[in-house]
Amino acid sequence: MRASLIQIAVEEGESVDVRRARVASLVREQAGSADLVVLPELWTTGAFAYQRFGTESEPLQGPTHEAMAKAASDAGVWLHAGSIPERDPDGTLYNTSLVFSPTGDLAAAYRKIHRFGFDKGEAVLMGAGGDLVTVTLPETTIGVATCYDLRFPELFRGLVDAGAETLVIPAGWPERRRAHWTLLAQARAVENQAFVLACGTAGTHAGVPQAGHSIVVDPWGEVLAQAGAGEEVLTVDFDPAKVATTREQFPALKDRVLGVAAPRR
Repeated sequence: MRASLIQIAVEEGESVDVRRARVASLVREQAGSADLVVLPELWTTGAFAYQRFGTESEPLQGPTHEAMAKAASDAGVWLHAGSIPERDPDGTLYNTSLVFSPTGDLAAAYRKIHRFGFDKGEAVLMGAGGDLVTVTLPETTIGVATCYDLRFPELFRGLVDAGAETLVIPAGWPERRRAHWTLLAQARAVENQAFVLACGTAGTHAGVPQAGHSIVVDPWGEVLAQAGAGEEVLTVDFDPAKVATTREQFPALKDRVLGVAAPRR
């Protein structure tokens, strides 16, 4: 299976419409060369551009949904379209990820559970999601999480219990904590014996330098590929069957005692 992580910069002077068109073009360029394409978190606004969340929010089936559905269909790829500031009909804002099938259908929407900012920013401006989300692709089942979620291992345990084998994490991670980004991506891969595909942004969001360094990690914690700091399309081949092999060779997940999910029926 081949994945392309599109690490873009969110430039202050670039309009949302122009950026949507640019990103859609980048997705279409993956036609015939990628099975899964991943975009970063809040790429329409910038993850730290809090003052724009309200003014540039959109309904779930808004302009970004329309543009990305068409891009996925045109390219014939599974597209994790990063996340958008979604405005619910009741007025609540959410940091919502969208996943599209190769036919352009919306396969899943995930509202970010862990909001960043402590007593400001996303944490007070947006509502929290409450549902774990997985999507079954022909080759693998992906578990969906977003940026700050990476710091909460119990979420990923829940995704694994729901069948996830590949963990996909769009982010707008700051440069000053880049070491944590790499460390946590590898930790989530090792402890869950799963692939991790983590796509970040380049450039600066509202004065906050971004870490970039999108990363793909295998179930043993080996870094298969990592981007640099600037704009880049990181493409990597990986074998989803390695998840089952790893879990058979080193069956640590079977030895879990605390927080074990009830057996499936």
